[in-house]
Amino acid sequence: MKKALVIRALMMAVNLRKPVPGLVHHSDRGSQYASHEYQGLLKQHCMIPSMSRKGNCWDNAPVERFFSSLKREWTGDRLYRTRQEAIADVREYVAVYYNSQRLHSTLGYKTPMNYEKGLNKVSGNS
Repeated sequence: MKKALVIRALMMAVNLRKPVPGLVHHSDRGSQYASHEYQGLLKQHCMIPSMSRKGNCWDNAPVERFFSSLKREWTGDRLYRTRQEAIADVREYVAVYYNSQRLHSTLGYKTPMNYEKGLNKVSGNS
């Protein structure tokens, strides 16, 4: 993986989400995330870097779970004709389905969008 890719992804996230200072940014220990450029961007945007511990796969369990859900619920064994087609399909999964329609048990069976909007009372009384 190239650092340019993760830098573009970080900047897209910053521009779309406008995170508040102090946001904790977690990643694995990959060289692209440890690069001076990437760490400089985190600092510039007042983010606190957090990296998984060396050799501890459990630190990345939430991200691994997301990719498992993406593959199981959406892409499966699908073959894409172009990279752009794959990108568009994954964006649709994240923006249309995963964040706004899919209920998440860890959020009290709410969508991430509703949880973030403050409709985050945990299950039972909604």
